Amino acid sequence: MNDLIKERLASLPTTPGVYFHKDSAGEVIYIGKAANLRSRVRQYFQKSRYRDPKTDVLVNEIADIDWRELDSEADALFLEAELVRRNQPRFNILLRDDKSLQFVRIDYKSDYPTVALVRRPMDDGAEYFGPYVNGLAIKKALRYLRRAFPYAISRPTGAQRANLYYHLGLDPGLEDGSTSLQQYRSNLRKLMQYLRGERVALVRDIEREMKKAAKQRDFEKAARVRNQLFSLQELNRQILFSDKELMDAALDDALFGLANLLGLNALEPQASNVDGVQDANAEVAGASVRKLRRIEGFDISHMQGTDTVASMVVFTNGVPDKTAYRKFKMRIPGNDDFAHMSEVVKRRLREENRKKWEVGDLMLIDGGKGQLRAALDARDESGQAGIPMIGLAKHREEIIIHKSRSTGGTDITRISQDARDLGAYVVDSQDFISVTLPSNSPIVKLLQRIRDESHRFAVSYHTTLKRGRVAGSLLDDIPGVGPATRKKLLRHFGSMRALANADQIEINKVVGPSKGEVLAKYIASHKS
Repeated sequence: MNDLIKERLASLPTTPGVYFHKDSAGEVIYIGKAANLRSRVRQYFQKSRYRDPKTDVLVNEIADIDWRELDSEADALFLEAELVRRNQPRFNILLRDDKSLQFVRIDYKSDYPTVALVRRPMDDGAEYFGPYVNGLAIKKALRYLRRAFPYAISRPTGAQRANLYYHLGLDPGLEDGSTSLQQYRSNLRKLMQYLRGERVALVRDIEREMKKAAKQRDFEKAARVRNQLFSLQELNRQILFSDKELMDAALDDALFGLANLLGLNALEPQASNVDGVQDANAEVAGASVRKLRRIEGFDISHMQGTDTVASMVVFTNGVPDKTAYRKFKMRIPGNDDFAHMSEVVKRRLREENRKKWEVGDLMLIDGGKGQLRAALDARDESGQAGIPMIGLAKHREEIIIHKSRSTGGTDITRISQDARDLGAYVVDSQDFISVTLPSNSPIVKLLQRIRDESHRFAVSYHTTLKRGRVAGSLLDDIPGVGPATRKKLLRHFGSMRALANADQIEINKVVGPSKGEVLAKYIASHKS
């Protein structure tokens, strides 16, 4: 990071806006939007933040940063799209090539103009605005803009009176002449002006129009134009995409905080800006960081020792990676959580599975000291003692850490002190420490999500096995009913309950009178 970038980062405002990354030649190579310029731009330079290879290339080419402050998230959303369309920065094209983009389509010249979101522009004479990467944000923005500039979303078929949207103030009401086509197009011109990012000029034009109407004593028009102005001002207070930025920042805090708590990185805690979002100035030295890119969560599920299964869920950069989930049908019989946890860890860490599935940066065990000890023993027996492993006990959401084995001999005194600095309650026992962080801690919320997802996945697999066993056990014991007949019965009736409630006539239709009679008698004997 050069001195100019450090200076720019120090002077970033906390307002919404659009930012410009430039290369050493002064060319704009990327344009982005932000609800908080200070927080968003600094995230690019956080060593604790995982970046994909394309973003790494972008960051390495940034030599200067510029920005433009705006009044609202909506202004940033639309101005970003317009500037990207005009300038076509190469990294905007590179970083969006795998995303589904949306465009706003306005068929302004039509005799019944409509406004719609489409995936691909066409050469049909309509006006197109975009592309927009954040589909949810553009939908929310259009919903608010429709209050200021009512528009139709589809052409009616045979309607002779204004629809419900007109009475809600969201549709022009062309059907019964409530609004003339000329007036409707005038409103659409204002909407298009806003979509081009020309909000300041638009507000100035609306204010001028309102004053002119009042001077001409056309108070109805003046009130209508005034309401447009109020609706635009209301849009300034709407949250369109800042919630996503805050979630990203919280996720960064959780991953960085967890790695720091366990002693898995060498980066000093970062300072916070006025919004509590991590500050990038703390990393100017370029310290090395062990990123918690892949966290694996394990859980066991059974019912009285039957149909015992285990789950492995994977969170990549704090987000579920469902394609990497794995499930295990336990080979050890009975109800023994410790033995089953040992089994699943050994099977997961077999050499062929390590090669196929990649090795995680942290393994999270659902359970307390007993489950964690069994998992640690299995890990060490597999020759993978270097993989960090902790437990999460449901009681008070305690993070269980083995003093010498969880994190490869990290100074446990430092972990205890860092935990207390975070407001945690720490219990030190013979081999373990239990850390209970405040319930609103981002670290706790991340671990809870991983633990809950591993539990959900395990229960789902257990339920599937249990249903299959229940359905199979009843039909397997019936003389003369083989696999083909079982499939035919379950395909026809859908479930064992429906089969049990069916009368013999219907059963006979499926398997014939001879087998039907045997089957009906067998089911009746199990009902009694």
